[in-house]
This record gives sequence, C-alpha cells and structure tokens, in this order.
Amino acid sequence: MTNIPAKRGLARNTANYGDKDFALYLRRSFAKSMGYSQAMLDRPVVGIVDTGSAYNNCHRTMPELIEAVRRGVLAAGGLPMPFPTVSLCEPSLFPTSMHYRNLAALDTEAMLTAQPMDAAVLVGGCDKTVPAQLMAAASADVPAVQLVTGPMLATPFQGERLSACTDCRRYWAQYRAGAVTQDRIDLIEGRLATTAGTCGVMGTASTMACLAETLGMVPLGHGSIPAVHADRLRAAEEAGALAVRLIEQPIRPSQIMTAQAVENALRVLLALGGSTNALIHLTAIAGRLGIRVDLHTLNALSDSTPVLVDLKPTGDGYMEDFHAAGGMPALLWELRDLLHLDSIDVTGLSLRERLLEPAFVDRRYIRSVAEPVSPVGGIVALFGSLAPRGAILKRSAATPALFETEARAVVFDGLEDLADRIDDPELEVTGADILVLKNAGSLTPAGMPEAGYLPIPSRLARAGVKDMVRMSDCRMSGTAFGTIVLHITPEAAAGGPLGLVESGDRIRLSVKARSLDLLVPEAELQRRRADWKPPAKPKRGWDRLIADQVLQADEGCDLAVLRAEG
Repeated sequence: MTNIPAKRGLARNTANYGDKDFALYLRRSFAKSMGYSQAMLDRPVVGIVDTGSAYNNCHRTMPELIEAVRRGVLAAGGLPMPFPTVSLCEPSLFPTSMHYRNLAALDTEAMLTAQPMDAAVLVGGCDKTVPAQLMAAASADVPAVQLVTGPMLATPFQGERLSACTDCRRYWAQYRAGAVTQDRIDLIEGRLATTAGTCGVMGTASTMACLAETLGMVPLGHGSIPAVHADRLRAAEEAGALAVRLIEQPIRPSQIMTAQAVENALRVLLALGGSTNALIHLTAIAGRLGIRVDLHTLNALSDSTPVLVDLKPTGDGYMEDFHAAGGMPALLWELRDLLHLDSIDVTGLSLRERLLEPAFVDRRYIRSVAEPVSPVGGIVALFGSLAPRGAILKRSAATPALFETEARAVVFDGLEDLADRIDDPELEVTGADILVLKNAGSLTPAGMPEAGYLPIPSRLARAGVKDMVRMSDCRMSGTAFGTIVLHITPEAAAGGPLGLVESGDRIRLSVKARSLDLLVPEAELQRRRADWKPPAKPKRGWDRLIADQVLQADEGCDLAVLRAEG
C-alpha cells in the first residue's frame, strides 16, 4: 500500500464499504484512469470550486482563473482538483437568483465536505455566488481562500463612461420618462457591459468582494482587481499557493470570520455606501457561525461610520477607479480607528499587521475621515408598526427631502399586480404618494427579487418625477438608487403587518426617528387580520423546501436547518 498520511489527500472521506483500505484502493484506481501519476496522487489535494457557466457573463473568465489557480497549487506542491457547483447569474435565473443562493450554498458545502480535499479555493463573482460560497465555507469549515472574478471595466461612450448596471437603470428611467428614444436605448444596450466581470459599480457583487476582503477570506488588495487585468490572474495563482500553505498551517473559516470580523464588515459596508443586499448576505454568513447581526447595532454603527467611497450608484466613480485609488487597503487604513485590528485573514496575519499607510490615495474616490462623502453610514434600519422586526433604507442613495414623509399608500399585491397597473393611465397616484409592494418576500414564489426599485409610474415620470418613497418586503439591486424601504420584516406572506396594508392607508416614514408606521386603527387591522390567509405552499422540490425552511430578512433568509445550532 502507498504510504499516504491518514485523513489527507485522497485518503480523506473515503466511502464506507466496511474495508477502508479497499475504499482508498478503489479511489486511487479511478483517479489513475484519468492519467494521474502516483506522485501526483500522493500530494495534498486542493479543491477548486468552478462556477463557470454559459449563462453567467460575470464568470466569463472562469477557465483562465481556474488554470491560474491550478498553476499556483502545482507550484506549491499540491494537487489541484477543480469541480463544478451551481452558478448563479442575476439576470439569467427565474424567478430570481436569491431563490437559489441557499441551494448554491448547500451544493458547495456538500461538495467541500464529501469530496477528498485538504483545502479549497472558492471562485465566484456574481451577486449571490460569493455569499453562497462564504456560507458554505463557514459551515464546512475546510481551510479555504475566496477568489472573486473581479469587476468589468467601464466603457467610454460619447463623452461619458457606462457600466452595468446603475447606468442601465439611469437610461431605462429616462426611456420610461420619454427622454430617450427607442433607437438610443437599443444602442446603449450594447455599451453597458463590454468586458468580462461583475457590475462595474458598488453593487452587490463589488460590495461582497470588499466585504470578503474585510472578513479576511480574500487576501488584502485582491477584491477589487478588474476582471480583465493581468493582476487578477496573478491573484488567482497566489490563491492556489495560499491554499496549499493552509494545509500545513491550517486556518479555518471559523477562525477568520469571527464576531469582530463581522462587525468590521458592517463598518465597511456602511463606509462603502454599499449594497443593501450585502446586509442579508452578511447576516446569513454570520448565522452559519452562530453570530447574530442585530439591526439596532447596525444603526449605532451607521451613526458613527462615515461614507468614504464615492462610486456609483451613490457617487460618480466605478470599481476600476476605486482599485486604482488604493482599494480596500486604503479604505481600511482610513477606518483603522473604528476597526477591530486583531482579526486575522487567510494569511494568518492580523489586520493590524497587514495595514500600512498607503503611498497614494486618490481622494476623488476614497475620501479621508476628515472630509467624508457623508458623516454617517449609507444604510439605516427602521422599526415600527409596519416593520416590527425591522426594514432598511439606503440613505446614501435616497432623496433627503423624502426622509420625513407621511403619505397615502398606493398598494400592489405582488409582482403581477405591479406589472399590470403601474403604468395604467387610470391609476390613482401622485408623486407625493408612497408606492407599496407586498407579497414579494422570501416565502413567496417570487423568491424575494430585486423588485423593491418600483418603477415611477410612467405618467409621473414623464411629468418630471424623479423619486418617490417606495416600500416592499423584497430587495433592490445594489446598483439601484432612490428613497426605497426594503426587507420589511415580517414579510406579508409570513403574516406581517405589510400584508394588511391597503391603498388609501397612511404610512409615516421617519429616517430621523428610525421609524416606519402604519397609521391604521388597531380595530381595523384586527378585522383585516381575521380575513387574511397564508399563501398555499408549493407541492414539491426546492420551492417546497424554501417554503418550509426559509427565514426572514433579519436572519439572512437562510434555511433554518443550515444555520449554526444554538
């Protein structure tokens, strides 16, 4: 028998035939059928999670990234073993990619633990992929390095720059308002995403890359490298070599993604003016490790964390500008007095040891604490009779004049109702009303889509209305903007007060008081509650598992059975 250390390399997790030596003999036999030499099979194994897919434009560079990771693993003395998992592309999935984030996390966790590997490199980029991989890493607790695909480059076009998807939404809003012609919107469609990579603004994918770097699962400086830069391939090679080092000197995700690291990530989310989706994902990742993300704590952090990054959708720059300006090393240096500096990363070094004063910072994109974009953080949580367990608002992307609003609700009962009536010329609505969408949360067949960015009714848009207060139990794209209240919890389908709201009701929003209240007498709400019925559950498959197990937004919308015990 070949002398392979117990529980290492191919000897890990052998099938149980009642004869362990036979199980390993059989495994090596099948491995040799793929042409591996015994010398290679004796090496420690690094699994490489491959989320390449013809449906996923964000992952177009996956083949060359996987090859670069393989190079790094081989040079460091390991055996690279790429394997596929679920690939999630936001615009390619029905009903929405969020509906499948937990499926991807479950798939990845199962493969990390079931297959023989001593460490792993997790390769992903598009919005829900990185959180799914980090959730899986937290649960499997196999030494792992996260490698992100990187953002696309902005495209110079007729005197401006364009990149998905804030510019998509900006032009589409102008098209709905009649300010852009059909010919021009068709032309713009082919200029919004012209290179490989994730959205080029501080949307969900870029926010999660920055948070993964803050958490310590991505080596410092690697999260924002553009997808098409040669440095991205060098980062991939380094990730492979680092995974091999983690075999000899194991550092597990649970040692990296601690409560202090999660709080650091919350600070960075606020300083980035980052995606509201990241709050749900960070909550889910933390929940896999028994760490609770509290929305009241978020408010306290938001009031003491300045917005320092000036990128779209809240500013002017793109991710390539952020990277060239100094990226996360520069931002973390600015925030150092607000961070837990003892947190370690995949290299084993503390944040204190990793941080160095940058030689150059482009202050157009990364501001100093003394001259912030905003003195307070980009996201706040709201509580009240309409949101007993909370809702959130991205104030850095909203209209301050709408922060204190009491107005009449115009209610849409689900996505079909919204699509059918939002542009109806007979819709009774004014720019001073509050648009409310219900029954679009995680428990519904809609799967909590990015529909919280309700379109301005075309009649109002053509009259010059740029923003309105909009509320829902679903999400919005990290590339979106506007005065939008999201993740109202409990959601309508869970029996939350949102399900009782009717057109004509009055709602009060106060960002100052962090409150969101439905101004309807309790007796009337009791009458409506008596008539309310929960939605029917799907009969089978993943949809039924979601209906039985999915949690609310304040718990990250994870499956209850997948969270840490206790």
